[in-house]
Amino acid sequence: MAAMEFKDYYQILGVGKSASADEIKKAYRKLARKYHPDVSKEPDASKRMAEVNEAHEVLGDTEKRAAYDSVGAQAWARGARSGDDVRPPPGWDTGFDFSGRGAGRGAEADHSEFFENLFGRGRGQHAGGRGGAHRSSAQMRGNDHHAKIELDLIDAYLGAERTIRLQSSRVDDSGRVVPEERALQVKIPKGVKEGQLIRLAGQGSPGFGGGSAGDLMLEVHFSPDPRWRIDGRDVTHKLRISPWEAALGAGVQVDTPDGSTVEVTVPAGSGAGRKLRLKGRGIPSPTAPGDLYLELEPAIPSAVTQAQRSAWQALSEAYPGFDPRSA
Repeated sequence: MAAMEFKDYYQILGVGKSASADEIKKAYRKLARKYHPDVSKEPDASKRMAEVNEAHEVLGDTEKRAAYDSVGAQAWARGARSGDDVRPPPGWDTGFDFSGRGAGRGAEADHSEFFENLFGRGRGQHAGGRGGAHRSSAQMRGNDHHAKIELDLIDAYLGAERTIRLQSSRVDDSGRVVPEERALQVKIPKGVKEGQLIRLAGQGSPGFGGGSAGDLMLEVHFSPDPRWRIDGRDVTHKLRISPWEAALGAGVQVDTPDGSTVEVTVPAGSGAGRKLRLKGRGIPSPTAPGDLYLELEPAIPSAVTQAQRSAWQALSEAYPGFDPRSA
């Protein structure tokens, strides 16, 4: 994730980092009365009110607060304050259970870039359920939750069952926000792609007044692996070959992402960067499976022994006019 301007939501609301839910609510109400554009005489009231609303939206939601604290802890350890540039580490949000991720104060909500990078742009979803429609009935569907999970590429090829642990938080009897973890058994369908959502029905927030529970949406991401580069359903693997295999051609054994081994033919005269396509051996799909590309990368062995140095010398003499800088 790129560097972005940090927002210290605790500083904006004027509360401590261990503030209870009630303390956050009281601070928000006090600042809302001070900066509401309809009543405030402050010259920057609209801007300050937007900051206060955003801070309350995060700190007033136990899941968002827990995720924000994981980013903030590293920023505060470096002495960062609002306005400083921060760069959350890769995978910072993996396993966090967000209530209504991407949901804000409606489609017209004005969030900072910092908020949107962490939680996504508002999609017009409100706390009462999936859409923005007002419900007058006491029966209300629970919020959907969102979480990011990391899988190995082989899970997309073969499917899998995984136990995932989600970090969230709850408000205890004294009004303090405390961390909470829950474990879920999840069936990973064969053929999942980067960014795909896996829906777990009924695993979101409980409903109200007899309403149904929301769903848990798991957003799939693949764990970094230097062996594979993924583009949609296509997978690319850098295949290291010897100079003589590149020059003369050869049959070589290749490990594929599904754990199997195949033999491929390296054509004679193959140069660095040449790609061999194994059709249909990318991420599977009933209709359009991806392809596996082998990007050739000749590896140059060292000349350590006298015999090896002599062999390289003989090779150079066999190509008297060869100039790699003009080839």
